[in-house]
Amino acid sequence: MLTIRISMAWIIATLSLGALGIVLFLGQPFTVKAQEPKRFQYRIVEVLPDTQNMQTKLNEYGASGWELVAVPMGSMTEPRLIFKK
Repeated sequence: MLTIRISMAWIIATLSLGALGIVLFLGQPFTVKAQEPKRFQYRIVEVLPDTQNMQTKLNEYGASGWELVAVPMGSMTEPRLIFKK
């Protein structure tokens, strides 16, 4: 009885390893690509501190794929919109 259990365990292990070997052999080869460093462009736009003007510029640059990343104040009267792409 014990030898039957041991034999069955060996059969299951052999079949499992054989199936794994077939999958690895026939599967897609693993390719490793070197990742290129991300490259960004930045654009600084000074706008008038009026909401409509700022919204127009934000929509204009957003439609072109630019993302707003910061809004520092220039001379305290003209905000600067800093975009990244």
